Amino acid sequence: MNYPEPITRLIEAFRRLPGVGPRSAARMTWHVLNGSYDDAVEMARAVVGVHKNITRCTACGNYTDTASNPCPICADPERDAATICVVESAEDVLALERAGGYRGVYHVLGGTFNPASGKGAAAIRSGELVQRAKNGPVNEIIIATNPSIEGEATALYLAEILEPLGLQITRPAHGIPMGADLEFLDGDTIARAMSARRRMENK
Repeated sequence: MNYPEPITRLIEAFRRLPGVGPRSAARMTWHVLNGSYDDAVEMARAVVGVHKNITRCTACGNYTDTASNPCPICADPERDAATICVVESAEDVLALERAGGYRGVYHVLGGTFNPASGKGAAAIRSGELVQRAKNGPVNEIIIATNPSIEGEATALYLAEILEPLGLQITRPAHGIPMGADLEFLDGDTIARAMSARRRMENK
């Protein structure tokens, strides 16, 4: 059966979301279709709103409201600006904040270093990180990329380019399983790994 074109378009739009298959996309479409017109308009406005009113923090690269730049974390005088935690994505910032205990600031790379798939140094915000470290004052950089092959390669690359600056470079301790993403871990696991972080040796 061929659905009317607007239904097909919406199903295909939902299918582009991560983890959404054909059946889930169809269920979402029927939900929207069976709901009120006002609910559909509000959903559309919310989707457009995140593109219109959300931007990257000029300091750390995390998402923030266009009216709050730098972001609330970077602008908070109670945060330790001399300690920078480097993460792959904005979702990782949320995971670390949810875990609690960390009072430094962040640097969001926006991906991982993986030249084999075309993601070299230019694809991540490594240059901005080096500049932040040079401008200081920065005492410690925690490289909290995910413990995956790409995350480990990124950590080693960052340790190498940061080494000449003479900063303390650390990595979260054991407790985060290999291949796990920070955004899916429980808060206690993340908090323990952060508090027991170890110095990275670039050898």
